[in-house]
Amino acid sequence: MSEKIQPIHTECEAYVYVRQSSMQQVRTRLEGQRRQYDLRERAVGLGFQRVVIIDEDLGRSGTGSIERPGFGRLLTAVCSGTVGAVLALEASRLARNNRDWHHLIDLCAMAGTLVLDHDGVYDPSLLNDQLLLGLKGTMSEFEISLLWQGAMEALKQKIQRGLVLTQVPVGHVRTEDEGMEKTPDRQILEAITGIFRKFRELGSVRQVLLWYRDEKLLIPALSRSSGYRKVVWVEPLYPRIFGMLKNPTYAGVFVWGRKGTRTSIVEGRARKTRGHTARWSSGK
Repeated sequence: MSEKIQPIHTECEAYVYVRQSSMQQVRTRLEGQRRQYDLRERAVGLGFQRVVIIDEDLGRSGTGSIERPGFGRLLTAVCSGTVGAVLALEASRLARNNRDWHHLIDLCAMAGTLVLDHDGVYDPSLLNDQLLLGLKGTMSEFEISLLWQGAMEALKQKIQRGLVLTQVPVGHVRTEDEGMEKTPDRQILEAITGIFRKFRELGSVRQVLLWYRDEKLLIPALSRSSGYRKVVWVEPLYPRIFGMLKNPTYAGVFVWGRKGTRTSIVEGRARKTRGHTARWSSGK
């Protein structure tokens, strides 16, 4: 047992913080999840009689971009002075950003709470341990930045090859090499061609819609229940016809980056929203 763990610590509660970054990790990385829960036995072995497990943040990122109720609960407990130690498998489980990490370490230093990971026992009130914990937090944040940078570079390469459309429009199918080509179903192709032909003839989406309804004709669409993979025949709607007419794929053009994300600060945290029209500058 480390000499840093004193009776004043073991008389208090030990908090085990369990977190994985996404629901996919929660479903597939069961061994890593089990290792985190096993920290309870480690706490008991170190002399802590009362161990509290916080796992509300399973499936939540630690980058600070979303709320983590479990982490907030941990901070509240540390502030109350009833926590003798905080256990996590590694620094990245507690936080992937320096703001949350240093806030926790500062609170632990003031409350006399120890921090334990798979490397050892740290007392944030000691200068050397504070330095080591600071480095761990910085390395964790830097690691996620490297992963993000690598993912973005890979995405840019796929964009240059035109292989990033996750959902192909109706009338097209995926090829084995992740490309896209027209469907061999001539009925679907004729129906799509007919919509464009009627638009050139009538000159407006509304008139096309009214004509199709008067003729009681159905148009092809991708079924939501099939994950947008199966083609079904449905009654025409204005948004569906409009979206088809403005889709650049039917003109043989690959387009990427028309929509983007925007970041705003809400209650001191970054919040990203998607679907905003990208604003391009002329560079002047």
